[in-house]
Amino acid sequence: MHSLLAVGSVAYDDLDGPYGKHVDLLGGSGSFFATAASYLSQNVSLIAVVGDDFAPEHLEFFDSRGIDCSGLEKQAGKTFHWSGIYSDDLTSRESLKTELGVFADFEPKLLDDHKKSELLFLGNIHPSLQQSVLDQIDSPMLVAADTMNFWIDGALDALRTTLSRVDTLLINDEEARQLAGKHNLVAAAEEILKMGPSSVVIKRGDSGALLFYDGGIFAAPALPLEEVRDPTGAGDSFAGGFMGYLARCGELDALAIRSAMIFGSVMASFAVQQFSLDGLRNLDNGTIQKRFDAFYDLANFAPVRL
Repeated sequence: MHSLLAVGSVAYDDLDGPYGKHVDLLGGSGSFFATAASYLSQNVSLIAVVGDDFAPEHLEFFDSRGIDCSGLEKQAGKTFHWSGIYSDDLTSRESLKTELGVFADFEPKLLDDHKKSELLFLGNIHPSLQQSVLDQIDSPMLVAADTMNFWIDGALDALRTTLSRVDTLLINDEEARQLAGKHNLVAAAEEILKMGPSSVVIKRGDSGALLFYDGGIFAAPALPLEEVRDPTGAGDSFAGGFMGYLARCGELDALAIRSAMIFGSVMASFAVQQFSLDGLRNLDNGTIQKRFDAFYDLANFAPVRL
């Protein structure tokens, strides 16, 4: 099993939408990623920053999941706080307020043990901060990163530098099109691969996810769910399941990465069924295995020769 380090945000979210308004929910890319990954790997570390308003019970939850929070800084001030409103069908959202708080001056600092991590996930933070983490870590076997429209618009040169040092980029379809300047996702992926990554995962919401790499293309389906309540942490939960499985299995070949895609979809499917991290709080191996088997049945078919 490989050690896994995640660098991202821990935040409070206020959400409004078809299921009503919910405030001060535990959120942030690091929270969703680390929690999802902790069900697949027992060696997950989190680098982030919170304010002195951060509730102790959230730290207790991370501890209960075995997540190493020695790199979670607590500073005087307010924790990063985001609020948004979802459309009635949950397919789009509008940001209403973003208060960076202590996250505005976040400078990731790796402890000596963190520098030895074998797998690294760079959450959705400024590309220059992603580079500072890469400068601190020794020699990871795999580096995966996320980004967003904001950085593609406002920090493209820094993002390109980061991508030249990343093995796997995980982004959604809108971001892939924007980054590549191509509408067709196959063409977009080809363009992104030229920027440095050896593979790119394009998340497509309830249409699943696509993996593009030198060996071809792999499609992970999205499980049809009777009820979806909060898609906020879906992408980060996908990344957590993806990287968590790779840390668990200890392999980084094409077959392992394909399985990791399914585990990413599995963890994302749990996350969207409840608000905040509630869909990820009380899982066990049996529940996760049952959901994985459901994904297998969804896409399994026998080869046919005509």
